[in-house]
Amino acid sequence: MRIIIELLLTGIAVSVAAFLSPGVHVDGFLSALIAGILLALVNATVGTILRIFTFPVNILTLGLMSFVITVLMVLLVDSMMKGFNTEGFWAALIFALILSVIKMVFGSLTSDRDR
Repeated sequence: MRIIIELLLTGIAVSVAAFLSPGVHVDGFLSALIAGILLALVNATVGTILRIFTFPVNILTLGLMSFVITVLMVLLVDSMMKGFNTEGFWAALIFALILSVIKMVFGSLTSDRDR
């Protein structure tokens, strides 16, 4: 049941972030759900490998490189899907910022429920 709730919250987060981000378009909730799942998978695989390779640069930039990798993962998901479109790096950057804030809020709401 928890996995279903997490998936639904991810779809909602991507939908809201796309609505609030200029230059990001999602065709519907199903596309938002698929984009959220793909973002999680891409960040867990390719993103992790890139973060390992850029670890020294990440230390020098105080974690900024990790955020740039997240934006690149958003652009990668954009190229993988037709129902999720960004209009470039800056739109993906704003989307990633808003998405991270929304997921942080959802995380705090669901962690209170576990206690």
